[in-house]
Amino acid sequence: MAVCLLVRHGRTEANASGVLAGWTPGLALDTTGREQAAAVAARLRTTGVVAVVASPLHRCQETAEVLVDGIPADARPPVHTDERLAEARYGAWTGRRLEDLAREDLWRQVQDRPSTVTFPPHPEHEHESMAAMQERAVAAVQEWDARLEAEHGAGAVWVAVSHGDVIKAVLAHALATPLDEFQRIVVDPASVSIVHRTPRRPFVLRTNDAGTGPVDLSALRAALESQGASGDAAVGGGAGAT
Repeated sequence: MAVCLLVRHGRTEANASGVLAGWTPGLALDTTGREQAAAVAARLRTTGVVAVVASPLHRCQETAEVLVDGIPADARPPVHTDERLAEARYGAWTGRRLEDLAREDLWRQVQDRPSTVTFPPHPEHEHESMAAMQERAVAAVQEWDARLEAEHGAGAVWVAVSHGDVIKAVLAHALATPLDEFQRIVVDPASVSIVHRTPRRPFVLRTNDAGTGPVDLSALRAALESQGASGDAAVGGGAGAT
């Protein structure tokens, strides 16, 4: 299958001030967030990205735009929007400070039993369960994997620009980790995580990478183009990429 780079949007003022932004409209990257997005763009400049698929929320659209602008014009990929990659619908929790939310009974459930959580309703903000959020996000990644491999061949690399909890949920699914344990996974602003799905199983190649070096997947792409993906792991760990 294709190779998915899961990129969290750059930092926002809400992140910096400890506010749960959710679907708050018009929330842009702050100065640090724009610098973070530009740094990721530089890392992906020569990766060979064939498409960028972003959450419709402004902070992800802005991050996606910066990523694409950093790629040479003759290799610049299209940007698509998929609402299934959007932030969890936190309902009445939207726009509230995390320190206040931590005093509520539901906070403990979100931390320890997220598979059982449905966020409280609100007249202005939609709400959903965390399980539904994971289900829609995983379905989106799987469908874009299949579509982009069909269009560009085995080893096609694409970027999904999304949100912290959403990316954590996708990684948990790829790791066969129950949603109730997904809080063990850390996904920082502008970090890169990489999942390669095969007919047998997904491989998680990288998580929460906030480094500075290029994301070089040329060896993996060459191997997939020539050999395909069996889904078998290298017993003993293999020799790694050259």
